Amino acid sequence: MVDLLAWGLFWVLLLAAAMFAGLWTYRAFTTGDTRFNFAWLFPPRPEPRLGVMEQASVDRSRRLVLIRRDDVEHLIMTGGPVDVVIETNIAAAPREAVEDHDERQEPTPPVFARSPRGFGQAVNE
Repeated sequence: MVDLLAWGLFWVLLLAAAMFAGLWTYRAFTTGDTRFNFAWLFPPRPEPRLGVMEQASVDRSRRLVLIRRDDVEHLIMTGGPVDVVIETNIAAAPREAVEDHDERQEPTPPVFARSPRGFGQAVNE
């Protein structure tokens, strides 16, 4: 009985694999696309509409938070007895300009640079 069930499961898996291979071959023949991906299952994430751009501590309990929503920024103070909107409808820079600003520049070389030493060289030269 167990042998019959094992053989049945084997043939079902073999048939499923053959069907998958046949469908993939048909798709490759008709569209020329041989990639195997799940892009249709996991679409790209949409651009976020809401984000915290900057935050700074005012004192132990209060914080200033700059929030961007649909390319408009709002300055909010949180943490006190009442949250306060300080400034609203601030025209924000485009997202591309903000992303370009985050790129770090190369550090300047030190003033007193020494030449690099090999592994076996003496320390006090």
